[in-house]
Amino acid sequence: MERKQADYGTQDERYMIQGERYQGQQYSHIYFTRLHHMRTLLHALVPSRNPNVPVTTVLGLEEGKDCVLVGTLFKHMKLKPSILDEYSKERSVVPLVKPHNFMHPEDNLILEDESGRVALAGAIPPAAYVTGVVVALHGKETSAGNFLVEDVLEAGLPPQTLLPSINEDKYVVFVSGLSVGSSTFNPLQFQLLIDHITGHLGDENEQTVASKIVRVVVAGNSVHIAPRYLNGQTVAAKDQPRIAEPIKELDIMLTQLVASLPVDIMPGCNDPANFSLPQQPLHRCLFSGASTYNTFSSCPNPHEFELDNVKFLGTSGQNIDDLYKYSDAKDRLEFMERTLTWRHLAPTAPNSLGCYPYTDKDPFLVESCPHVYFVGNQDRYESRLLQGSEKQQVRLISIPRFCDTGIAVMLNLRNLECTTLSFSTSFDS
Repeated sequence: MERKQADYGTQDERYMIQGERYQGQQYSHIYFTRLHHMRTLLHALVPSRNPNVPVTTVLGLEEGKDCVLVGTLFKHMKLKPSILDEYSKERSVVPLVKPHNFMHPEDNLILEDESGRVALAGAIPPAAYVTGVVVALHGKETSAGNFLVEDVLEAGLPPQTLLPSINEDKYVVFVSGLSVGSSTFNPLQFQLLIDHITGHLGDENEQTVASKIVRVVVAGNSVHIAPRYLNGQTVAAKDQPRIAEPIKELDIMLTQLVASLPVDIMPGCNDPANFSLPQQPLHRCLFSGASTYNTFSSCPNPHEFELDNVKFLGTSGQNIDDLYKYSDAKDRLEFMERTLTWRHLAPTAPNSLGCYPYTDKDPFLVESCPHVYFVGNQDRYESRLLQGSEKQQVRLISIPRFCDTGIAVMLNLRNLECTTLSFSTSFDS
């Protein structure tokens, strides 16, 4: 059967660190750039939401007078880890407890702009926000010197191009958390996925569907290297092959895929790439087999691309995992929705999420709304179609770790509907 094709275009230039030189610059530049960009957007939205209410600065506040403030939120958290605490308790007999979430009932928010900062009270729940989010707040200064919030104005979903009309089924497969080399990695499970995608598995109907898969996206954490080899010490010669083995095994399996269809591979927090966002593409020399094919694409994290004019935006999961540590939501999809309505992929960077210290831009600002927004390495599969106030439609996809669940996700470009591909290798006796 002949495989379907789709026009592919990448918009990853903004995430590539090219010509940048680290010269001891601080992270304040990112916050200034973010505030400047978002203030322009929010100022334009204020008249429709709060007409006849003046926009002022923290320094220009007057007690009891209605106004709108635009600034960056800072969340003061009682349980947030501190490197100073780590040093002070280094010799403690009692081990440090590291909770999965650092929320506390006494957490409070502060709004900051170039002129100063003010503590917030009123209708702005600290649990829903994190440090780094830029918002407009309607309220008034109290006699105690706080700003009493009456209404919160967020930027909302950015403008979106019209979803193209595609009159035939074409599929994109997303998989993440392969963790080749870990104790939970099952080679047979991954091989079943490869055989299904390449059309070597199933009956004629399944092979027909497989022929309509136009691209595979591998969203981070593809290999697992034992932490004992990554402690900064020189690796003994006898242990060096053990580090390379998972990468070689991944290359062999990817080569089977790229021989059949295009594959994008993104780095994750456990992969041999830079730690801070945006993570740069995994070096092609790691994939001596797969990189010989022009269907192999090593991409950054975040990754932004188009297929037949359907716009995709995704990460390997660090941004959502970090939001989970410092704020609260009913599920991971709600965290994803917030990053879009805040118009920022990683608001907690650089406060608690590592990122490059840019001086003249913030590459994580979301300036145009994707049609598909995916996040890898999550606990379970979830998906929802998000509807915007200006008729935007975004398919949110939480991709589960394949090594734990055996689940990959398949998206239909024609209607943005999602299905799962589940592979189990357990047998009942």
